[in-house]
Amino acid sequence: MPPKAKFTREEIITAGFNIVKREGREALTARSLAEELGSSPRPIFTVFNNMEEVQSSVVCAAKNLYAEYIGEGLNEELAFRGVGKAYVRFAYEQPKLFQLLFMSENGSVPDTDSVLGLIDDSFEKILNSIESEYGLEREISKKLYLHLWIYSHGIAVLVATRVCAFSSKEITAMITEIFLSLLKRLKSEGDI
Repeated sequence: MPPKAKFTREEIITAGFNIVKREGREALTARSLAEELGSSPRPIFTVFNNMEEVQSSVVCAAKNLYAEYIGEGLNEELAFRGVGKAYVRFAYEQPKLFQLLFMSENGSVPDTDSVLGLIDDSFEKILNSIESEYGLEREISKKLYLHLWIYSHGIAVLVATRVCAFSSKEITAMITEIFLSLLKRLKSEGDI
């Protein structure tokens, strides 16, 4: 009979999540996790097969928290701006988790058409919002959103790495300004 688990799966994930949130991805080891739990590493591996499985579960927990931030942004009157602000706020309030999710090297480079779905699961709602609000076609909305995300990502990286600090008002103004500039160019020249 296998040994009885000393900790639940959720307790171990929460402990790992807290380590990454405080210290970053590299700090999550079997030893640090055991220390956080006040135990030896052995009980961890009665629940998980290996540290990769723990790390994967912690990434899922970080994505869930990120989704909460984005959900709040989607509820704003202008979803494109709300999501951009939420993205930057996540970077500011959760810099280590932001780095885990958005500043780690990927194994492969996705093409431009599929990168939007990798950003987050809510991009369809944002595209629908842009299309209905501004009467744009899907391909143009996708291009506009990609540019907005690239711009927001730049701000978020500056914030997450503590290179710059922007107020909420400044972030709102920057995201609105770039959106309106891109929209104006789209309407006058047809491309960005």
